[in-house]
Amino acid sequence: MHAVIRTGGKQYRVAEGDVLRVEKLDAEAGSTIELSDVLLVSDGGDNVEIGTPLLDGKSVSAEVQQHARADKIEVVKFKRRKKYRRRHGHRQHYTQLKITSIPGV
Repeated sequence: MHAVIRTGGKQYRVAEGDVLRVEKLDAEAGSTIELSDVLLVSDGGDNVEIGTPLLDGKSVSAEVQQHARADKIEVVKFKRRKKYRRRHGHRQHYTQLKITSIPGV
């Protein structure tokens, strides 16, 4: 059984027991949250429910494992022969979730 959820402006295909990193959420580490933006639910066979755009009354439960920052990415701007170089680093905040339950079809 899997579902497609939307959080942080992105869509994720999740199944029970999956661990994923999403944009930072306002929740305590160790707490359980409900992700209500469910776009699709499937049992892995022929039974599929597709929302238009969301499924009413469906929500995916997840446990917040931790909040952290991702690895640094380096942004470099460079123009040849002009002595123009700029370096800038960025570390994105994220929340790590473990999917605990998905609603049935």
